[in-house]
Amino acid sequence: MSTYKHLIFALVALLGLSSLSMAAGKDKPAYHAGEYGLTEDQYAVFPIPLGKYEKQVNENGDMDLGATLSYRAKQQNGFNLVATIIFVCAILHTFLAGIFMRMAHHEEEKHSKRIEAEGRTAEAKPHEGAKDDVSFKAHLYHFLGEVEAIFGIWVAALVISMYYFFGIQGEGILGIADGYNQIKLYFAKDVNFIEPVFVVIIMAISATRPVVRFAERIIGSVARVFGGGTAAWWISVITIAPILGSFITEPAAMTISAMLLSKRFFDKKPSTLFAYATLGLLFVNISVGGTLTHFAAPPVLMVAQKWNFGLGYMFMNYGIKAIVGIIIANALYFIAFKKQFAALSNNQDAEDRKVLWEDREDPIPFMVTFTHLAFLGWTVLSAHYPPLFITGFMFFIGFTQATGHHQNDVSMKSPLLVGFFLAGLVIHGKCQSWWIEPLITSIDNQYILMIGSTVLTAFNDNAAITYLASQAPGLSITAKYAILAGAVTGGGLTVIANAPNPAGQSILGKYFDGGVAPFKLMLAALVPTFIMGACFMLIKSDGMTNDPLKKYEDEAKAKTEKVHAEAEAAQEH
Repeated sequence: MSTYKHLIFALVALLGLSSLSMAAGKDKPAYHAGEYGLTEDQYAVFPIPLGKYEKQVNENGDMDLGATLSYRAKQQNGFNLVATIIFVCAILHTFLAGIFMRMAHHEEEKHSKRIEAEGRTAEAKPHEGAKDDVSFKAHLYHFLGEVEAIFGIWVAALVISMYYFFGIQGEGILGIADGYNQIKLYFAKDVNFIEPVFVVIIMAISATRPVVRFAERIIGSVARVFGGGTAAWWISVITIAPILGSFITEPAAMTISAMLLSKRFFDKKPSTLFAYATLGLLFVNISVGGTLTHFAAPPVLMVAQKWNFGLGYMFMNYGIKAIVGIIIANALYFIAFKKQFAALSNNQDAEDRKVLWEDREDPIPFMVTFTHLAFLGWTVLSAHYPPLFITGFMFFIGFTQATGHHQNDVSMKSPLLVGFFLAGLVIHGKCQSWWIEPLITSIDNQYILMIGSTVLTAFNDNAAITYLASQAPGLSITAKYAILAGAVTGGGLTVIANAPNPAGQSILGKYFDGGVAPFKLMLAALVPTFIMGACFMLIKSDGMTNDPLKKYEDEAKAKTEKVHAEAEAAQEH
């Protein structure tokens, strides 16, 4: 890893730490914890806390969804509506990313011919180490076509709107300082960037040669049982790695899965249909594969403590069903593409190519692998404490330098782009609660609610869906179960639906002409999404009707009453 990449990541880490230190400053919150249902202080005046909105009801006293959305859209002079329009533009932009990429390639070709004709190539220049003239337009188009950069790009538009609504609109040009202060408070204190930073680090560690080789040996032992061919590797990776995500976190599972599929499957040049089918299946499997535990999947983390969805509850009511769904979906896709597997096995292009340094097979000492796994475990263990896992990563970088001949370069480009993507998503997502919350809480039927949660997840991070649901008071256990089931089921429909998806897209996107097409990805993920949804809703379990939170509260109440009774009895004696 080159020095400048170290410096870039160190700067990102320091920015993250500085934002945490700013949170301890003397700024006064606009809304205090406990006020309007908030669980922690909110410093910026936007977005309005959900509990502050006036209820809009119909003649029967029920929430009027249309009136509620219309009323909320007009609040703060229309900022809510503008923020959502910007968010929709960012989503639409992801569907146009391939067009920008093609424009970039076309511009690069034109530029290459132009500089060759005009003598502006590196070879034509008299200086040693000279470089070709670059095309600003081509790089601009390429930047606009980077899916991971899109939500960050549209953050600029959101910031401009913040300046206008909370600064300039009130006091004209003199209000810029007020607008800046609100933006500072929103970014530094109200938006939580822990997950983006965590994903950057977990991706970087998971993609290192010792970790990937270790996972390859584990999964390879299963693949060899089934013959060790392309089909055996495909079914082993697509089945085992997502389930491992429940223990090593979903971002780590996605990174390892994508790295192994890249080498064992995508390098063999499958058909476009097969490539999209595999990517869609991988995204769905990763999303549901993290539900065996209560700490690995972001949408589960958002509700686990508040709804008392513990390890036992998650495994019995989601985990087992997820495993069944993964096996059914994998078997169906395996049967559907069985003939293409035979063609890939006969494709010797990937097998016969000259072995690159990055693909060398020389052994890695046990202690090197063990140390990498220890750093991976430390990062997972301290996932909610950035100073701990960032510090650990700095030591990890030093270790990779000291054992460089056993390593490949620790590439930070993909992890940083993914972190940028997720940071942009959480910045936008926090301003979308005004319309997501009433949509979720307005549905009574658990099946419709599950489908609605699945659809909403396709257009927003599934962790945001479950977080907003956790803020709604009085949800029944059937509603809680359906919302979480829908959130994890829909996590493979789009790149933005689940936090680990950008990591997979970043690693595997090079195998898709013009990048991953959002619409094709959605089509490829529909079948496994339907299978997972059916498994979650049709396979009945006790936790679908018995609320673990109510059980916990009843047990706590009974225990308290018993203590009081014993105390009274002791006083009588």
